[in-house]
Amino acid sequence: MIKTGLACFLETTPDTLAGKRVGLLSNQASTDACFRHSKDCIKERLGNRLTCLFSPQHGFFSEKQDNMIESGHRTDVSTGLPLFSLYGDSRRPSRQMFDLLDVLLIDLVDVGTRVYTFLYTMAYCLEEAAARGKQVVILDRPNPLGGVKVEGNLLQDDCTSFVGMYPLPMRHGLTFGELALYINEEFHLGAQLEVIPMQGWCRSMLFRDTGLPWVFPSPNMPSPETAMVYPGQVIWEGSNVSEGRGTTLPFELVGAPYWEHGPIYDFLRKTPLPGCFFRPLIFEPTSGKWAGKSCTGFQIHVTDTENFLPYRTGITLLQAVLQLYPEEFRYKEPPYEYEYERLPMDLILGSGEVRRQLEEGMAILEIEQHWSEELTAFAKSREKIFLYRQ
Repeated sequence: MIKTGLACFLETTPDTLAGKRVGLLSNQASTDACFRHSKDCIKERLGNRLTCLFSPQHGFFSEKQDNMIESGHRTDVSTGLPLFSLYGDSRRPSRQMFDLLDVLLIDLVDVGTRVYTFLYTMAYCLEEAAARGKQVVILDRPNPLGGVKVEGNLLQDDCTSFVGMYPLPMRHGLTFGELALYINEEFHLGAQLEVIPMQGWCRSMLFRDTGLPWVFPSPNMPSPETAMVYPGQVIWEGSNVSEGRGTTLPFELVGAPYWEHGPIYDFLRKTPLPGCFFRPLIFEPTSGKWAGKSCTGFQIHVTDTENFLPYRTGITLLQAVLQLYPEEFRYKEPPYEYEYERLPMDLILGSGEVRRQLEEGMAILEIEQHWSEELTAFAKSREKIFLYRQ
């Protein structure tokens, strides 16, 4: 049986929290194995020492959609505590917020992908905690993509944003607690940081292997299967191609009115894309891009999670569309996640050079060779903070 960091914390609360005021960063997915929310469990455990709550992008109930749709501060009904939004008028906790606590607990469901903003909300909290002498404790949870494989180019310095602050690959293979340890140490944030690790989880486990219930951490992440394709399918956010928002299968569906099944199929055959099947279909989003329009596209079925390469799959499909539909395809224009000048696609890919290589038609396997050395170095460097065995 897998025990999350929350479950372990509730069993044995660290002595370092004795007598201290505690805040909690979480959202509606932060539950125990019986679906009871962490704020209620922790309130029961700590009583009045739980003094305030925080929420990341999408709002506490994961009710807000993507890209600069903000949520406001509120009072939590069940606890009566102030609930501060860290995706509103600011993405950093203020001095006034941190004046209410001595220790910040963070209990968030991450999806194992560089562009998922919960990571950077956590990073801002680490920075502010270091500056204000506060302690941070991460209640660790599984990486739904496992902790073995890494994939993709590392973020380049000129592409930093709220969807990428550190040189991580798109699929990083770290739990949220390990991410915190890695960036705190590697980038010298200086936070007083503790991780409450899980019990029973090992790096080879995907989410379905854990036996834990999946509660969606954001409105378009309804299942672990969505998380599996997300490292490749998220790139469509930077384009006029529908990534399936406004359907019941976000990120598993992809397409646009100008796509054609046959030519795209023929292009994809040039590159080995193991572990998946592109099933042709037509779908009609009810909201978002191409709302009410018939989109020709595909459902990406993952048939072999061990060998599936989501990022390679995504950039190969992007290159197909770039080559086949240069007149119809468009990059999304700024703003994107509070960046008002740089191309959103570059921020998502983490590299303008990778975008240019795709545009020029460079073979995908050759593009991968350009980042293979830095990816190998990252995979090695992260081992020093591993909390779990293979």
